[in-house]
Amino acid sequence: MNYKEALQDKIFKITTQAAQELNVESYVIGGFVRDLLLQRNHKKDIDIVAVGSGIELALKVSELLPNKPKVQVFKTYGTAMLRYHDMDIEFVGARKESYQFESRNPVVENGTLEDDQNRRDFTINALALSLNEKNFGDLVDPFNGLQDLENKIIRTPLNPDITYSDDPLRMMRAIRFASQLHFEIEAESLEAISRNKDRINIITGERIVDELNKILMSDKPSVGFLLLYKTGLLDIILPELTALNNVEEVEGHTHKNNFYHTLEVVDNICPNTDDVWLRWAALLHDIGKAPTKKYNKKQGWTFHGHEFLGGKMAKKIFVRLHMPLNQKLKFVQKMVTMSSRPIVLAQEIVTDSAVRRLVFDAGEDVESLMTLCEADITTKNPKKFQKYHNNFKIVREKIVEVEERDRVRVFQPPITGEEIMELFNLKPSREIGMLKEAVKEAILEGEIPNEYQAAYDFVLRKAEKMGLKKAT
Repeated sequence: MNYKEALQDKIFKITTQAAQELNVESYVIGGFVRDLLLQRNHKKDIDIVAVGSGIELALKVSELLPNKPKVQVFKTYGTAMLRYHDMDIEFVGARKESYQFESRNPVVENGTLEDDQNRRDFTINALALSLNEKNFGDLVDPFNGLQDLENKIIRTPLNPDITYSDDPLRMMRAIRFASQLHFEIEAESLEAISRNKDRINIITGERIVDELNKILMSDKPSVGFLLLYKTGLLDIILPELTALNNVEEVEGHTHKNNFYHTLEVVDNICPNTDDVWLRWAALLHDIGKAPTKKYNKKQGWTFHGHEFLGGKMAKKIFVRLHMPLNQKLKFVQKMVTMSSRPIVLAQEIVTDSAVRRLVFDAGEDVESLMTLCEADITTKNPKKFQKYHNNFKIVREKIVEVEERDRVRVFQPPITGEEIMELFNLKPSREIGMLKEAVKEAILEGEIPNEYQAAYDFVLRKAEKMGLKKAT
């Protein structure tokens, strides 16, 4: 590959000029180089290392660019960033790092390019391309990262125990890259993750979730989650999930392994959604099964109420990992709590009233719920598989039909509480609430259409039975 051709963008030529004027060396390093060599979409984030001051280099580059983009300076870290076209370019001085055991924040000193490459997490991220005039475009590869790219191997530049203990987030990153790139983690590196797994406890929830999200957004997240499980990290981060990997047998009766089933559901949903929160819902949809599991002779294994408990457990996970406690949480909780509803529907005769209730309860998220439930079909019996999917097709058709007719997705009662109060000359009271609820139930059950006159007549009939008289 001709690396010079890949560095034709003006920003690289300007960096060369700026570095020359400052009499420092400069290199593009990390993800941009890795993705270039893998012929993936080049990252829009570009890391440039200066053997000298990264901040001064950024300021000089900005000065030489036509529009003189604003430079953000982070003095504490010795870094600076500027935006050029649609690229975020970070400049950092070459450095060497040393760590203290209780922190992932290193003590930083100025260093050489070699020092800087030594501190990188993986050989494939330590690759650098020269931006210096004398050897512009030359690849600097001290750890055979190019060979690791060709062999699809994740390996640390130095002793993996030191690499992971210094910054335990690198363990998550190794697994994430394996999941994203379909690479294997080199055996010694994988064992080192198991040895250092407890070090993950010094990493903040936000950073852990950032890596989990990236694993969830890979083509086949089960690859990453199985590695997290194999190394012991998953038991620390999401013990609710590993608790599902426990198959019991009583009187010759066993239940399916809900851990592996869950990973299959997550993989199943990926071709149908890029919504990370729907993928989270798939990951957590069965977490209530471990604590609700019971066996009795009549029914065998049961998991009564696991969806409701799972919704509560999802909130605890979000709180523990510092995930957003807003609409994202509410969405995941709704999906987990309702995850069995369409499945039950697909097993029985699909009635209009059952579909109306489903659409009413799911609201705008009914399509997401159906996507989750279709992914939840993991039976290996071809006849059962086909039957479920055929039934889901019927449910989907009914949803469209019911929604067009009854408009329950964004349900608004055709007659308001204020109108009912005026009709019977009442103040806010239990009776008004009962009448409103009765109207809603009548519409959902299909007793009356979702129309004003039908609701008005229904209220009069219902009120008469309750002993209420219309105001004169």
